[in-house]
Amino acid sequence: MASTEPPEAGPPLHRLESVFRVYDVQREGDQLIYYGEPLVPQDRLMKTIWPLFRESGYEATLTTRMGEYVIVAEPVDLGPDGVPWKNVLLFVATVLSTLFAGASWYHVDPVANPLSALQQAWPFTLAVMGVLGTHELGHYVMSRYHGVDATLPYFIPMPTLIGTMGAVIRMKGQMPDRKALFDIGVAGPLAGLVATVVVTAIGLTLEPVTASQQLLNGPNVVQVKFGYPPLLKGIAALMGERLTYGDPTKSINPVVIGGWVGMFVTFLNLIPVGQLDGGHIVRAILGKRQESIAALVPAVLFGLAAYVFYVLDVSNATVLWVIWGFLSMFFAYVGPATPIDDDELDLRRKLLGVVTFVLGLLCFTPTPIQIIS
Repeated sequence: MASTEPPEAGPPLHRLESVFRVYDVQREGDQLIYYGEPLVPQDRLMKTIWPLFRESGYEATLTTRMGEYVIVAEPVDLGPDGVPWKNVLLFVATVLSTLFAGASWYHVDPVANPLSALQQAWPFTLAVMGVLGTHELGHYVMSRYHGVDATLPYFIPMPTLIGTMGAVIRMKGQMPDRKALFDIGVAGPLAGLVATVVVTAIGLTLEPVTASQQLLNGPNVVQVKFGYPPLLKGIAALMGERLTYGDPTKSINPVVIGGWVGMFVTFLNLIPVGQLDGGHIVRAILGKRQESIAALVPAVLFGLAAYVFYVLDVSNATVLWVIWGFLSMFFAYVGPATPIDDDELDLRRKLLGVVTFVLGLLCFTPTPIQIIS
């Protein structure tokens, strides 16, 4: 039976009637379902009703059911419900995978000498997990500040040179306005960069790692060459520390590689497209005009891949940028988050966004990594 009496927890119906004519109200579990007819365009409707439902502790979305418009209101839950076991297990797995990967940078066999690998590789793991975790916690803290529902970081273990594919948080709530979209988007790169600079500076003061000549002459040795971005070179120059050594048996301390990871992740996340941090920042600054920039990003990345392949003659990095060219096409198709209140962003945040992109460019190098042999 249809009802036009509001559920006890919902906003009064008279506060909705100017934008949404309600003719049926139902409760389905924790959800409140309002059937009715929009009286204004969708953007104005959501801008009006969203704060009303948030006052009552609900997240409201407009959708359709069987051809009818409905407002679905779900209780807002900004904190983890119980122990986030999936996050914990992925964190532990990533610690183990980065320890395994880090052991190779210290020239220790983690299978033959697991205890030695643990003792040697933990600074590398702490560096990598620190910069990635700080980046994602920046997003999480700012999400909580703006009342946007988000998960704790999910670390991604992977048998790569660094033992991980990074970390992510999942945004489950809607963006209330451009300020929230900007603040959440920019918080990760800036927080991560602070951690990255600290890790890099510490790593540069540590003793280089030495490999035996016998190890270097082994038949299965693979030489990995990192491309150092301007920010890393600048930190080393300011500290008067070296990034390369004339002695082939010596290499930088693996903690510096943790700083390199932070810079590489920062640059990738600031690519201005879709759900990446850069896409959120540009969407907050330019509004819907960001679509013009997003459309150019794949072409720029494919052009970069061609430059690296034909001019620099580095095939490994070419593959990297081709992959990111296709990823950017997907991200552009999905698009960034759309805020409920799409009013103009203030000048102070716009300037901070420009500074953030400049810092991101300082983390860029066309050949991040090369496999020599």
